[in-house]
Amino acid sequence: MKIYNTLTRKTEEFKPIKNGRVGVYACGPTVYNFAHIGNLRTYVFEDILKRILLYNDYKVKHIMNITDVGHLTDDADSGEDKMEKGAKREGKTAWQIAKFYTTAFKKDLKDLNIVAPTKFTKATDNIKEQIDLIKTLEKKGFAYKTTDGVYFDTSKLPDYGKLANLKNQELKAGARVEMGEKKNITDFALWKFSPADQKRQMEWLSPWGKGFPGWHIECSAMSAKYLGQPFDIHCGGIDHVPVHHTNEIAQSEAANDKPLANYWLHGEFMLMGEDKMAKSSDNFITLETLKNKNLNPLAYRYLLLQTHYRKQLNFSWSAVEAAQNGLEHLYNIIKTWGRPKGNCEAYEKKFLEAINNDLDTPAALAIMWDLIKDPIYPPETKKTTILKFDKVFGLGLNKIKKDSSKLPASIQKLVHKRNQARTDKNWSESDNLRKEIEALGYIVKDTPEGTKVSKI
Repeated sequence: MKIYNTLTRKTEEFKPIKNGRVGVYACGPTVYNFAHIGNLRTYVFEDILKRILLYNDYKVKHIMNITDVGHLTDDADSGEDKMEKGAKREGKTAWQIAKFYTTAFKKDLKDLNIVAPTKFTKATDNIKEQIDLIKTLEKKGFAYKTTDGVYFDTSKLPDYGKLANLKNQELKAGARVEMGEKKNITDFALWKFSPADQKRQMEWLSPWGKGFPGWHIECSAMSAKYLGQPFDIHCGGIDHVPVHHTNEIAQSEAANDKPLANYWLHGEFMLMGEDKMAKSSDNFITLETLKNKNLNPLAYRYLLLQTHYRKQLNFSWSAVEAAQNGLEHLYNIIKTWGRPKGNCEAYEKKFLEAINNDLDTPAALAIMWDLIKDPIYPPETKKTTILKFDKVFGLGLNKIKKDSSKLPASIQKLVHKRNQARTDKNWSESDNLRKEIEALGYIVKDTPEGTKVSKI
């Protein structure tokens, strides 16, 4: 199995620390609002990674954090905590906001058929571990105190910024923050003091003063707690590379004198036009928006599978509608097949090669469709292998039941032609075939689970 490691900028053979076992840490949501479909693209990519590891017979321990405190509104360690801001926006407590949006996030994962992590870990449940890690950094001379918090001194770490592949001068040239009392422009908050002029709902006592943890420290503390250090794979969105993951590496390696993770995988952006989808830009779409348009969440998953996780993806309504048509067509094919029997070894070998080549789902999908069209194998044999493929794809094919309706062969032929026309976006042909089917005394209904045809 080969995966692209952001840390080395190379595709490498995956070698776990412990034989047959893999530890995976994935940066979860900041639960101050609904996740948008750009966020969810990252979680689908991580789910595919996990499913491929399982397909390769690894036992996977998957930890995902829930950020319910400490994530400020910008990377300068200034502005409001997003949880406190969300509480003001909705007139609720920060704790209520966290609970509500955590529940909403988990529902999105379920709708997208994403396998739940081994454990969700909340930042607020691990304050002690974060304080202990800061104490270690302070003892080793990597932390210093200012009037607004405790900061990490990046000048003490010679290879700071190695994940982003940036030299120190290049990092300074970015000037992403104002200096304030920081010693270096890239220094970041480990602990923030509660502002005297603001009433906070989430704050804790610490050796340095009352306050709350910085955003980055939670992941270092919790990954080490549940996976040890180093662990195998750390995942997240590509936007985490220059700041969040860079700072995780810095504080973890400074504290423990060993790598944080051996492999770093990052999913690319979902674009809306030329801009990335982001809550801060108010150009985001939620999964609920898709569902309100009668689009199956798994159609969105199918759309994502068609683009490699390391390539940017432009969202459009026509693209997700085409994906739904393609998924319906797949469901309709599966419905006509009987009980699985036998298997297609040649295709299974090609499939394994594709998914083990840095999670190449577009190639894997193409192999599936080649098998569907292959005249040599009987449907029942194809079904065995395609259901096996779906352990990676996660499209719910095992839940599609055989169509028990006794449609005449002539009607089945017309329905098949219409499904193909819809997949090909030949809407005029699709409409004509619908009319022809209805003229013969049958009702045609297009649903997210496929086309349903019944006698009038």
